[in-house]
Amino acid sequence: MQIGELSERTGASRRSIRYYEQHGLLESHRTGKGWRVYDEPAVHRVLNVRELLGAGLTVDDIRKVAPCLDMKTADFLACRNSPDEVLAMYEGRLAAVEAKAAELARYRAELVERIATLRAGRPDEDLGEVLRDAEAESAA
Repeated sequence: MQIGELSERTGASRRSIRYYEQHGLLESHRTGKGWRVYDEPAVHRVLNVRELLGAGLTVDDIRKVAPCLDMKTADFLACRNSPDEVLAMYEGRLAAVEAKAAELARYRAELVERIATLRAGRPDEDLGEVLRDAEAESAA
């Protein structure tokens, strides 16, 4: 399949697909006209790469799980062919996410406190309602 079809089937932009290829996460073959052509496992590979990037992994991290990238997503999650450092890499990324979540929780608490302080002189406005509105807006 050509890059346009791979893009349609995976939701990845052509630019992203070329980026994955440039960084060794994906391979293509060239036609006589120089067009990129991908095999069927490239669909799973691109979907898995997108999923991992979305989870906060880096291109270097993803190279560590390269033996599993061609698998369907459900099989990929249970892949046992990855090197031993993959578990440590996932645990490291999880620790980073948890640290960021704790930092965001501190920021949220600080903002809630500042809003409460500013609204203290305005009893006609309900802080709980303001916070619920803010959460609804961020979820949308």
